[in-house]
Amino acid sequence: MLYKINLENILFLDIETVPEHEQFDILTEEKQQLWEQKSRYQRKDEFTAEEFYERAGIWAEFGKIVCISVGYFVEKGAERLFRVTSFYGDEPSLLKEFKQLLQEHFNQAYHLLCGHNAKEFDFPYIARRMLIHGIKLPYKLDLFGKKPWEIPHLDTMELWKFGDYKHFTSLKLMANVLGIPSPKDDMDGSMVREVFYKEKDIDRIVTYCQLDVVTTAQVFLRLRGEALLSEEQVKTV
Repeated sequence: MLYKINLENILFLDIETVPEHEQFDILTEEKQQLWEQKSRYQRKDEFTAEEFYERAGIWAEFGKIVCISVGYFVEKGAERLFRVTSFYGDEPSLLKEFKQLLQEHFNQAYHLLCGHNAKEFDFPYIARRMLIHGIKLPYKLDLFGKKPWEIPHLDTMELWKFGDYKHFTSLKLMANVLGIPSPKDDMDGSMVREVFYKEKDIDRIVTYCQLDVVTTAQVFLRLRGEALLSEEQVKTV
């Protein structure tokens, strides 16, 4: 049951991704062919492989992570705080920094990772990009040989499904129906590529990513039937 989990044992996270290269023609000829094959059924006949490449960020084989934001609860007496921090920039470096955080502060069996749609996207994406860069997987992302109940992952979208395997609900919609105030962000996920490559504004992406982490934590609190965080309780570190 959710209310039995110690909130301080959960690391909430979100990632932002973009195509690995800004333009399709930067890819090698072999990689272009592989992209054409990989994207064939998603783009159908509506787009060429080159036109569809702007969406390549959703596949770990053709994209890269530009930001990982994390948040965690800290209880100080009767006061509850939620601290948020981010790793961004060079992908191998941010992945190593994130791994270090897991190994030093969230490496116990009772520690959990939590995200929205994270079991389908964030967790496997991070693991695949780590392996691509030759980074050994941390314990929390190495699922080989683990039984389902041994996997230390929580997913707010999965919790909302209540066994309905075909039900997809966006974080924004969940926040709305659960009465969570919408964060005052100036972008959405479809804009990350342009903001990264065209505007070169990583700070804007980091802010957006951190807002999603806070919203995920708020959703989790609502699923537990607890009071939401106030703006004063959220601290960026």
